[in-house]
Amino acid sequence: MAPRHYVRPNWMQRHVGNRLSVLFRPSVILRLSVAGRHTGRSQTVPVVLLHHSGARYLVSVHGDSDWVRNLKAAGTATLSDRKRTESITATEVPVAQRGALLDAYVAKFGKNPSVTPTLRALPDP
Repeated sequence: MAPRHYVRPNWMQRHVGNRLSVLFRPSVILRLSVAGRHTGRSQTVPVVLLHHSGARYLVSVHGDSDWVRNLKAAGTATLSDRKRTESITATEVPVAQRGALLDAYVAKFGKNPSVTPTLRALPDP
């Protein structure tokens, strides 16, 4: 099994920031609901959708998080905001193409205090 590259969010981000982010940034933060790979129960987390070169991307700034592993296992999920919910099918981006996407993500969302430091903490984002 390959080593897991993951930076665990601090307590404040997990228990306060994740719950409030959807309220304070509803135009940017969406809710991703995906079936748990072990339990099958739906897990919901706030995510930011990157629009780049005519496509949409989900980027996990924390690395190989549980929602990423769940989405890889399930292949499908739902994205919702205050007005609508849509079903999505996810495809993993090849490693060679990730650098440009991470650069675009940092350019757009890097001013968020947790984005750039968290990406730098990963051994190989």
